[in-house]
Amino acid sequence: MNIEIERNLGEQPIARIMADHGLKARDLVVISTEQITYKMVARACKGRRLTHNVQYKLRDALNKSTGKEYSLERLFTYGHYPVEQ
Repeated sequence: MNIEIERNLGEQPIARIMADHGLKARDLVVISTEQITYKMVARACKGRRLTHNVQYKLRDALNKSTGKEYSLERLFTYGHYPVEQ
């Protein structure tokens, strides 16, 4: 059985949160210690489906940049999330 997974899910809350804090993709890439890329940030903001591993990396970079504690559920509107790491 071949079930097509929707990959383009529309702009995600992470894009609005970054804008509210005046953050650009570069800010997350520079502050991250987990080797994220500009492309990962762009894909996250545009709503392309990401692995949980990439979502965690982006969440960590955003939290470090803002000094807040955002959850995956607050940053992304899709998916079932495993227990937080």
